[in-house]
Amino acid sequence: MTADGSSDRPRGWYLAGEVGQLVGVSGERIGQWARRGYIRSSRSSGVPRVYSFQDAAEAMAVHELLRRGVRHLDIRRAVANTRAKYGDWPLTAAPLATASALAGRNRILLVLNGDLLDIGRGQGAQAVLRYTTLKAVTALLRQGGWAIREVPDITHIEVDPDRLSGRPTIRNRRLPVAKVAELAKSGYGGLRVLREDYELERPEIRDAVRWHDKVIEYDRAA
Repeated sequence: MTADGSSDRPRGWYLAGEVGQLVGVSGERIGQWARRGYIRSSRSSGVPRVYSFQDAAEAMAVHELLRRGVRHLDIRRAVANTRAKYGDWPLTAAPLATASALAGRNRILLVLNGDLLDIGRGQGAQAVLRYTTLKAVTALLRQGGWAIREVPDITHIEVDPDRLSGRPTIRNRRLPVAKVAELAKSGYGGLRVLREDYELERPEIRDAVRWHDKVIEYDRAA
């Protein structure tokens, strides 16, 4: 069982660009992370790679660790050292945390089950990121992913790996967010369809547009 409550079988189907939209990076970056061993493409490692919901959650953890200053090499080492015990998605299954170095020392650690797993450059004091924080980051995936961190008042988005292959939808609806956003941006006719045919409220439409606008920025990121 992973930190966000997912089972140990792959769920959902995503291409790299779709994972990137959820994780807050470009699809190209997702492909790099998979090739270098930071995450898996557990649905297919062929061309194109196909990712699962659990792979996306791992990528959320990778993004957060990188943002906190953990080196790529250290993340890969942590994954390699913990996968045998914690399965295919160790960053969201193992009780990991980072520890910062003391002032003036550039060192990063990961803490595993209360023991220091030194994957950085020395010993440090626990200060930067606890496992509960990392768990909270990956849990955001079900609410719309990394975009929810940057636009926190979006509340009508849902990512269910067992609904529409894991595509982001309007909460409690089988209606893709991307479709809602595209109709909303198409003009008055599209808005009328959303309100009359799909019976969506203004806040739902607004959240779809704002979420979609944000994730398009990730598509364009280098």
